[in-house]
Amino acid sequence: MKALIVPFFISHQGCPHKCVFCNQEIISGCEGYLPSSQELLDKIAAYRASGKQESMEVAFYGGTFTSLPRPIQEGLLLPLQPLIAGGQISSIRVSTRPDAVDPGITEFLLRMRVGTVELGVQSMDDEVLTIAGRGHSAAHTTDASRILREAGLTVGMQLMPGLPGDTPEKALASLDRVLALGPAFLRIYPTLVIAGTKLASLYRSGGYVPMPLAEAIRLCKIMLHRALAVGVKVTRIGLQSTSELESSGTILAGPYHPAFRQLVESALCYDLLYMLSGAIPAISPVTVLCSPTRVSDISGQRQENLSRLVLERGITVSAVKADPTLSPMEILIESEQGIKEGNLMRDLDYKMEGTYFDR
Repeated sequence: MKALIVPFFISHQGCPHKCVFCNQEIISGCEGYLPSSQELLDKIAAYRASGKQESMEVAFYGGTFTSLPRPIQEGLLLPLQPLIAGGQISSIRVSTRPDAVDPGITEFLLRMRVGTVELGVQSMDDEVLTIAGRGHSAAHTTDASRILREAGLTVGMQLMPGLPGDTPEKALASLDRVLALGPAFLRIYPTLVIAGTKLASLYRSGGYVPMPLAEAIRLCKIMLHRALAVGVKVTRIGLQSTSELESSGTILAGPYHPAFRQLVESALCYDLLYMLSGAIPAISPVTVLCSPTRVSDISGQRQENLSRLVLERGITVSAVKADPTLSPMEILIESEQGIKEGNLMRDLDYKMEGTYFDR
């Protein structure tokens, strides 16, 4: 059973730089502060009382955990040690920067029973990192990944396509370099222009043009496909919706949508539908069968995928039916011509200048 995560947001705490895109208080919906020992224990107890999961993980998000003074790190981690020993929580995860990892830090994290470290990579292009004010290079990410993995820690990575100076080609090259490092999971956050950031000033002056939503969906579907193809789980695509994030004047521009991941998954499904329906005569009614978890992705938001099939193939989908024998990767199309079988991983092959990226 999936672990229940108890999140603590320490926005900006420990961060040695203020990146052009960053306003963690708004992004996380929580002001940056360091919880006391009692606040840690009380929140964990509340989650235990309300959750049905068999395991719980405590996670520190939003800051550069390993750049905090060591006494502060200890103050956050020591109260959790009895809970780990007693089985009340199963693991701890922290977020940090690639240049805030070294063997000494790793040894300390292991001693404090931290099991997972998320690295804010954002890009593997040094020019993009410099423009974004990250203060580290791609080499730092390579080194940090090696140090953490050799120590036996689980490593996750975050990428942010669409930063100033970035391109789809650079974003995919960054993805490929990250995947070659063997992360256990990946988060993909297309760049948004958030109020109160340097990027907001750059946007207002005309010095930055964010990705349109449609382009971000096309790019992220390829990123998702490449990650899944090599067995790397993508745990999030797009920022999680919060009341602060969706309040007026917070997001000034950029490819934000509260259901961004579903738009990406739906785009993947449409590409497979488009491919499978190529030999089916126009105006032929068809039935689509898929995993129960894929029904909404097949149809698309507001039935967009079904409308596109009519427009681009002349094919009407009479029904989308859930078939529990199918995996989330499999789609079947039934027509008078027979059954067409497809698999999202096996049958889609995205290229930078290929059919699917251009559509």
